[in-house]
Amino acid sequence: MAFEKGDRVVLNDQHSEFDGETGEITQVSETMFGDATYIIQFEEGQEAGIAEDAIEAADEDEE
Repeated sequence: MAFEKGDRVVLNDQHSEFDGETGEITQVSETMFGDATYIIQFEEGQEAGIAEDAIEAADEDEE
């Protein structure tokens, strides 16, 4: 599933301080290998360089 700027997602990365938190994609970039990476804005900061397999769509009613 490809995500777009403005999508609400949940980060699943045990090495991140934002693991399990819901945020909003603020930027989508493409690597030289054609894979998408994301910058996600959370309430307490942001995380950059997130791979698509580390995020999932947030529930509509999740805040």
